[in-house]
Amino acid sequence: MPLAVWLSLVVAMLAISLTPGAGAINTMSNAMTVGWRRSIWGVLGQQLALIVHLAIVAAGVGVIVANSPALFEGIRYVGAAYLVYLGLRLIFAKPETADPEAPSDLPGESNWSILRRGFWVNLLNPKAVVFFLAFIPQFVSPERDLARQYLVLGLTVVAIDVIVMWGFFAVVARSFRRITATRRGQLTLNRVFGSLFVGVAALLLFVH
Repeated sequence: MPLAVWLSLVVAMLAISLTPGAGAINTMSNAMTVGWRRSIWGVLGQQLALIVHLAIVAAGVGVIVANSPALFEGIRYVGAAYLVYLGLRLIFAKPETADPEAPSDLPGESNWSILRRGFWVNLLNPKAVVFFLAFIPQFVSPERDLARQYLVLGLTVVAIDVIVMWGFFAVVARSFRRITATRRGQLTLNRVFGSLFVGVAALLLFVH
């Protein structure tokens, strides 16, 4: 991949990753409830979903999803329902007074659970597949080795998203962790982030 094309990809991905969405909300919520270090598991889960999206596009399945209204709508509703579930789970979570260094509205949640949630948050978004379908081909040359190009694309997309999610959104959320030291603070943040999840679900359903 020519350097100029790769640099364009980097700039585009930075802009996309910095745009708040379900992934950013999930990352910030994790950073405030299980801590900055452990929030990396949610970020890694989100990257696994991005790799799946990229593989779908590379395999040509993305075209099927984009051109099949029933399949697209089905995935869209499942994705929105999952975000609503996460939102309501946070809104109705019972706060627990905890040390500012280790607050958690989901006591004892395993790293696997955090990773799994991050994976489903990103995966159950059919618009991501359609977006990648329109976005990725701009940086792929049919005359060059496709496997190598998609490898570079995948590594670049994942690296940038990890940096933005863990190095920006999780760090920003970290500054608010002192709020979670009190029950009132936890309730407030749970409701805020829960409402954001529900809001993203509404956008997924009603904004086309």
